[in-house]
Amino acid sequence: MYDMPQEIDVRADGALRIVTLNRPDALNAVNDALHTGLARLWPRLSEDPEVRAVVLTGAGKAFSAGGDFTYLEELGRDTALREKTIAHGRDIVLGMARCRVPVVAAINGPAVGLGCSLVSLSDIVYLAENAYLADPHVQVGLVAADGGPLTWPLHTSLLLAKEYALTGARIPAERARDMGLANHVVTDPMAEALACAKRIAEMPRQAVEATKRVLNMQLEKAVLTSLDYALTAEYQSFQTDDFHATITRLTSGKK
Repeated sequence: MYDMPQEIDVRADGALRIVTLNRPDALNAVNDALHTGLARLWPRLSEDPEVRAVVLTGAGKAFSAGGDFTYLEELGRDTALREKTIAHGRDIVLGMARCRVPVVAAINGPAVGLGCSLVSLSDIVYLAENAYLADPHVQVGLVAADGGPLTWPLHTSLLLAKEYALTGARIPAERARDMGLANHVVTDPMAEALACAKRIAEMPRQAVEATKRVLNMQLEKAVLTSLDYALTAEYQSFQTDDFHATITRLTSGKK
């Protein structure tokens, strides 16, 4: 649906769209196809007149394990791919912030890197009890430009945002909820997210969509303040010795 790559499954359920990150054998780690699909997805959802709400989840055991190491290695040496990816990162962030319909996240397992960013840009978040959030950009030598540090200061205290952005430490599900990074910790996040999305879809359409826009104007304003600087800094960090040394170590360990 929507001419998405196989790494993103979009299924219609009446007025809902169920969006599933679909690389389960790789724990839904982000490769070029998945990243490109996410950049294109949000405008297409907004343009679909039948859509009233979206449920976002991951296939298999994880929501997303973050960036695929092979993909990250390619980004470090391929300028054209890096430029495209940075531009698509901007499209993902602003596409989610501007998406016409509410996005309810069903986080079925670890949400790392871009997975964590997708959580922070969703409208309502249900976490599985064994899920956790983490933005480990700095651990691999990258600037965290596309989610966590952009939006966490709106959800939680600046001190807590700094702690987890600067260390890349895991945020367990209950801790994430208590910090304001998620709404609920539940046994079955998909069932809860579907029920929530269906309730929203039954509400008066214009009222729902305009109310989301009023709320997300604050989000978009905050994001635009730092997004271009953040993306430029991330682009530069792909070229640092620290990044190349870390990725070489990580990819060597997988071989």
